Amino acid sequence: MGMRIPIETSARHAHISQEDFEILFGKGKGLTFVKELSQPGQYVAKERITITGPRGTFRNVAILGPFRNETQIELSVTDTRKFGVPVVIRQSGDLADTPGCTIQAGRRSIELDHGVIVAKRHIHMTPTEALKMHVSDNEEVFVITQSYERALIFADVVVRVNPNFRLAMHVDTDESNAFAGDISPYGVLLKMFDGDVYNLASWAEELQDGIKR
Repeated sequence: MGMRIPIETSARHAHISQEDFEILFGKGKGLTFVKELSQPGQYVAKERITITGPRGTFRNVAILGPFRNETQIELSVTDTRKFGVPVVIRQSGDLADTPGCTIQAGRRSIELDHGVIVAKRHIHMTPTEALKMHVSDNEEVFVITQSYERALIFADVVVRVNPNFRLAMHVDTDESNAFAGDISPYGVLLKMFDGDVYNLASWAEELQDGIKR
């Protein structure tokens, strides 16, 4: 029996550097803890920001702590279309050549020349859990969801392994709505092609060419 992986929905939010935070909220100011998140050490802060792109504005955007080395805005694909920026799907922290936006708090604002991403779907797990599931850090896997009558298979799910992580798969609001997640949705790793890592696009091309695995 496969290990159940809790699936959590990550709505639009921001990670912020201390430098940018102090520009927006004042020198020497820090994030105000409100609520702990599922990943140890991660939390929702009291402070909120407004972000503006070429075509739209999102207000009351949550900031997640602690501070990061670089400010990062995470949107869904639907959000990017309303916002007016290209869809750039990346792992957290991989911000080179990504679009930027304006961030505002009260009368203060900063212009980011990069940092807006759609987060690549991923699973947090410990090394022990990775061993049990026979996967490794940065491996891409398939996950089949357990839900109502809209179960589906997610491909290209990145495994992220760290001793401090707590087992959870993170998807954005578009992905969560696609499988009509239950109150406590979960998924299970789906071993395909003898358990080898395989790119979904390559698989689709092979199927079009009549190649069956």
